[in-house]
Amino acid sequence: MAERKPIESWLTDMDGVLIHEGVPIPGAAEFLKRLRESGKPFLVLTNNSIYTPRDLQARLSRMGLDVPVDNIWTSALATAKFLEDQRPGGTAYVIGEAGLTTALHDIGYILTDHEPDYVVLGETRTYSFEALTRAIRLINGGARFICTNPDETGPSTEGPLPATGAVAALITKATGKDPYFAGKPNPLMMRTGLNAIGAHSETSAMIGDRMDTDVLAGLEAGMETFLVLTGVTTHADVDRHPFRPSWVVDSIADLVDRV
Repeated sequence: MAERKPIESWLTDMDGVLIHEGVPIPGAAEFLKRLRESGKPFLVLTNNSIYTPRDLQARLSRMGLDVPVDNIWTSALATAKFLEDQRPGGTAYVIGEAGLTTALHDIGYILTDHEPDYVVLGETRTYSFEALTRAIRLINGGARFICTNPDETGPSTEGPLPATGAVAALITKATGKDPYFAGKPNPLMMRTGLNAIGAHSETSAMIGDRMDTDVLAGLEAGMETFLVLTGVTTHADVDRHPFRPSWVVDSIADLVDRV
């Protein structure tokens, strides 16, 4: 197996890697500080489409984590980039929060429930039965079905919450139409992110806490992959998958000296 080139740019997931239930993971601040001081391109990624990068920058800052807005890449931004390339100046019926609607407004999309080109499903705190019914009828009427990310559950202090992927399954069951997922593990999210910071996959690394999204996305995009055990995946879980990360480490603190 050919030896990989040195890592010149870093992509890292946010939840489970840098923070856990609103609390910074030990080593996260030091890792981000080392990245900024190194001058190496980097991105903090999240499949959560609720927040804009500016919102996330403020939330991370309150936790003592300094990440510039331009270094945050969300599934909402990846979705908007995909739609801009596919159908510039299109229309969409959107179920989601400001992170998604702002990203679509910024590429010149018109948000409408009248014969839209796309139905775009993202994360929201309150899924409306009325909105889901409208989405189903629009898809049955010919609108194309796009989803920001396939995550079926999300974390909360009370336990797992149903997330975008689970709601997408409801719509698919009602329409017979599968969505196109723009977020991880789609390598499209990684490639558009790498392009945004002028990086190349062969000299980039992806850090994540999930095998089925973070590691798989990094692997399929051609990057070196690091799995941290501070999120949802345990050491025992790794061997249950038909693919492996390049490295398994306890936490982000173990990677500070790798930058």
